[in-house]
Amino acid sequence: MHDDPRPATLLPLPTATFHILMAVAGEDRHGYAIIQNVAARTGGAVRLSAGTLYRSIQRMLEQDLLTEVHDRPLPEDDDERRRYYRITELGTAVARAEARRLTALVRLAAASGFAPEQA
Repeated sequence: MHDDPRPATLLPLPTATFHILMAVAGEDRHGYAIIQNVAARTGGAVRLSAGTLYRSIQRMLEQDLLTEVHDRPLPEDDDERRRYYRITELGTAVARAEARRLTALVRLAAASGFAPEQA
């Protein structure tokens, strides 16, 4: 997959898409869990609306970045209306390519005197 040219054709990623890929990188999640994960991971700086989330997911399914999974949690831990999503191999490659692109951009900014603030 490393030599696959497809990841580069999808860059730069929309911000919502990158956050969704990061949210499902570690485990399958349903839509509301993705919204919660993104908000928690960004300290509330990024809040995905349901409309943005589901439009993004639809596009990501068409691009083969995500797949809908049919494995379900135990019924007492689940709501049958929920749809669960998993990152694909291509989705992982695209997220890694976007992370490399952003890292290079930050390096260029720092070299131009726009150093990121230290936390």
